[in-house]
Amino acid sequence: MADTDPLVLFMPSGKRGRFAVGTPVLEAARQLGVYVESVCGGRATCGRCQISVQEGQFAKHQITSSLDHLSPPGAREARYDEVRGLPAGRRLSCSATILGDLVIDVPQDTVVNAQLVRKSADDRIIQRNPAIRMCYVEVDEPDMEKPLGDLDRLKASLARDWHFDDLAVDTHLLSQVQSILRKGGWKVTAAIHQDPSADRAHLIALYPGLKNEAYGIACDIGSTTIAMHLSSLLSGRTIASAGTPNPQIRFGEDLMSRVSYVMMNPDGRAAMTNAVREALNGLIDRVSADGGIARSDILDSVFVGNPIMHHLFLGIDPTELGGAPFALAVSRAVQARASDLGLAMNDGTRSYLLPCIAGHVGADAAAATLAEGPHRQDDMMLLVDIGTNAEIVLGHSGRIVAASSPTGPAFEGAEISGGQRAAPGAIERVRIDPVTLEPRFRVIGIEPWSDEPGFAEAAETIKVTGICGSGIIEVVAELYLAGILSEDGVIDGTLAGRSPRIVANGRTFSYLLSDGEPRITVTQNDIRAIQLAKAALYAGVKLLMDRQGVATVDRIGLAGAFGTFIDPTYAMVLGLIPDCDLGRVKAVGNAAGTGARMCLLNRDHRREIEALVGRIEKIETALEPSFQQHFVDAMALPNKVDAFPHLSKVVRLPERKAESGEGEACGRRRRRSRD
Repeated sequence: MADTDPLVLFMPSGKRGRFAVGTPVLEAARQLGVYVESVCGGRATCGRCQISVQEGQFAKHQITSSLDHLSPPGAREARYDEVRGLPAGRRLSCSATILGDLVIDVPQDTVVNAQLVRKSADDRIIQRNPAIRMCYVEVDEPDMEKPLGDLDRLKASLARDWHFDDLAVDTHLLSQVQSILRKGGWKVTAAIHQDPSADRAHLIALYPGLKNEAYGIACDIGSTTIAMHLSSLLSGRTIASAGTPNPQIRFGEDLMSRVSYVMMNPDGRAAMTNAVREALNGLIDRVSADGGIARSDILDSVFVGNPIMHHLFLGIDPTELGGAPFALAVSRAVQARASDLGLAMNDGTRSYLLPCIAGHVGADAAAATLAEGPHRQDDMMLLVDIGTNAEIVLGHSGRIVAASSPTGPAFEGAEISGGQRAAPGAIERVRIDPVTLEPRFRVIGIEPWSDEPGFAEAAETIKVTGICGSGIIEVVAELYLAGILSEDGVIDGTLAGRSPRIVANGRTFSYLLSDGEPRITVTQNDIRAIQLAKAALYAGVKLLMDRQGVATVDRIGLAGAFGTFIDPTYAMVLGLIPDCDLGRVKAVGNAAGTGARMCLLNRDHRREIEALVGRIEKIETALEPSFQQHFVDAMALPNKVDAFPHLSKVVRLPERKAESGEGEACGRRRRRSRD
């Protein structure tokens, strides 16, 4: 940019840069790496990208910042303000363009990226058979009578002692072999990468003397969070774990927004690839420091992710996944040098990416399937990883089918008026008294419930800022159980006379969950967003059940960070999952990360999942004629047609209400209107 272009500073990060007149503020933020959330991909519909301008002269930077240095509100921004409302002084950064020097404030009430990363490693014992072997050998010293090169004598020793008869050698070692052999007094430890899918074993690292330790990383690249585990390849023990929000969030909250960003920006793919690789290198630094090891001691790595994360990590343009037929560039397992993927570890470190099942059922779903093993049991098991795109696997030892469902980001707080990610200050548990209709709730970072001693004092330090995914599910389910919400998802406006919590909101009603600052309400639009998301997921599950020819499932596993923290009972009340014995519904944690660790520590698991993916049947929900009917039925709570006998044994479900009033403020039945 020219020195005459406007200077833009973002606070509180302090990042700054010059941008041409007409550049959208959101684009300037992205170029500088400033986190400004945008769920809708810059369409001025989500309202997450709000910013404000600090007006005045800033002598330190020799600029004058003024609201006039932003373009006037356009039609889309005005429409958003009319429908949803913008706080005074706020603008939508996706619509506002730069006209002059600016100091931009990113309001912290819109920054929900500082979520808790809740993808820890489980304590599963994994039988070890890693792809890396540490082989100690004593090499013959040079002999003028036998003019064999140092490397060739090393290879001969490895063939003699370890039976590596056709060993390939990484080229980066050629210049190091002689010095390492002499430093070790002709006694060295060779790191050999030996994977059955490779034609030959490879010498990838060499150490003087005896080295009896080697490490590997297993990483789940989620669209929202990235979780990494450092493990000893010799003991199998998890040494350190770390997580971070996926920095690609600044390019788009959901997967399709990121694909759209790549399509609309020539450098979009490279920007997102670089962002995720930088985040991975940062995590490698953290786990190495926490584990007390050198990065160069990491010799193997395994990665999983959904197809779009998988492709972007590999540097592949994901736009073909943005529309039918959702073609993958590569579906089988990928093996590569970590350095070729922009990762800084040992020069010889290898990387393995699990195969993808189909266009929107990725390596993460394959890893979760490997970890939970429906193919190893007779029970009909449903495995669900709930995210912006839910991945669903159903089956047993005889047959496995899989599908994806576009649930969108509602369960992660987006599209919800008071929604946010799981972070301190977010409501995560909700109970509503069916008599008084009064709520009580629990907040992340605050131990007591809202009606218990000590809550008010704690809330002075950790403000109640919104409601996260688990809280959203519980509040909607509790509204239904308390009789406030009909089975069709309508807030009963006639209850306003019983409780001040039922408040008029135009032609509908809302439920006031928290009357603090900010006020947190559950609106009729919020209910609709949750209904649409849960109906999409349930309809996908029903398609798989139809394909399997079953009316019930024997067990359910809820995978991922979101699945770990939702209450199975409330998930079932909402109609997110089908009826099942609640004792056989469990959170399976970061199953994708567990599957990645299994492949890291035992190469046999790599062959297992490669063979399994080859026989998993993929159902494309968009092409199934019955999807729409399943979807319509699943809009009801918990479902319009499906019975929930197991749930009814532990929860008293309300009598089905008529759709009286549709929540209209005047109490009359209103006509359905378009959103």
